[in-house]
Amino acid sequence: MAKKETSAAIEQPVAAENNKPEKKTKASAKKPNIFQRFGRKCKEVFSELKKVSWPSFGKVVKHTGIVLAVVLIFLIVFTLIDFGLSTLLNLLIK
Repeated sequence: MAKKETSAAIEQPVAAENNKPEKKTKASAKKPNIFQRFGRKCKEVFSELKKVSWPSFGKVVKHTGIVLAVVLIFLIVFTLIDFGLSTLLNLLIK
């Protein structure tokens, strides 16, 4: 009896595999090649860049100046903190 049960259990998956629908052909589900996809993506990027509202040259210069000023201020602050801490460390070591 055990042999009949195991053979029946083996036959069921085989029968289920035979009832599967046929797969679609690879040509219909195939993606376009890498160059076509890259070209399509480049076209999409350029079409989106045309929709962007770019700032004027004056605004760009103004905002660049603000960024450089803030960076310079932080540079000075961190340099002073570093100098103060190094002086304090030298006093503690000596």
